[in-house]
Amino acid sequence: MLKKIDETIVFIKQQIKNKPFVGIILGSGLGQLADEIEISVRISYSDIPNFPVSTVKGHEGQLFFGTLNGVQVVAMQGRFHFYEGYSMDEITFPVRVLKQLGIQYLFVSNASGGVNVDFEVGDIMLITDHINLMPNPLIGPNFTEHGPRFVDLSEAYDKQLLSKAKKIARHHGINFKTGVYAAVTGPTYETLAEYKYIQSIGADAVGMSTIPEVIVARHMRLPVFAVSVISDLGVEGKIVEISHDEVVDAAALVAPKLTLIIKDLVTEV
Repeated sequence: MLKKIDETIVFIKQQIKNKPFVGIILGSGLGQLADEIEISVRISYSDIPNFPVSTVKGHEGQLFFGTLNGVQVVAMQGRFHFYEGYSMDEITFPVRVLKQLGIQYLFVSNASGGVNVDFEVGDIMLITDHINLMPNPLIGPNFTEHGPRFVDLSEAYDKQLLSKAKKIARHHGINFKTGVYAAVTGPTYETLAEYKYIQSIGADAVGMSTIPEVIVARHMRLPVFAVSVISDLGVEGKIVEISHDEVVDAAALVAPKLTLIIKDLVTEV
């Protein structure tokens, strides 16, 4: 894997002039943030050596380099999922590449199902912790060049970034929730029994991404900020049949608020 990372970095560095400071992964329906970036370089995933290719609607499959509020950033418009058939190494490969390109912080977003009875569709949930119900991406040989064999996750989500995001949201009058995110493999949405189980073990929302990327980021000592848009509900009495198109649409409605938070947060780090 180290050789593949090196090959990918050499290719990308030939395309860009400035080293990115913040890396941003945009989830389902949340690609609008790319419109706020003053883009200097746009690269399709399909053109990047060793990069997977997005196969899911709402994940455009492009890497953007440029400035956001004057800060050098790199944004992934689209991510990769275990349910697409990719291995955990492939899913998290871009995070390792972004770290080697120079990012100092990682911001991650997703659309998820709310299992907290106080949540509603359209809520923004700042992630405070997670429960991993997927294979761990660090299983297998450890690359000491990237991080230790055993990784402490007592602060998987950076408390200072979380505090800054709360302050920014309040400043703009944006309502938000905080909570624990659980990740499952998908691609099926959960049964009622599964929703109840996920709620019972302490989660507030459930999705099919994010945690592998966060674990690998923390393996490389990258501070992480992550946020979910609640796009559907897994609460008894509120569950309705849901499609991916509806998830994307629900997330897109909240995207302007989330974009505002992230735009301000990049200038605070």
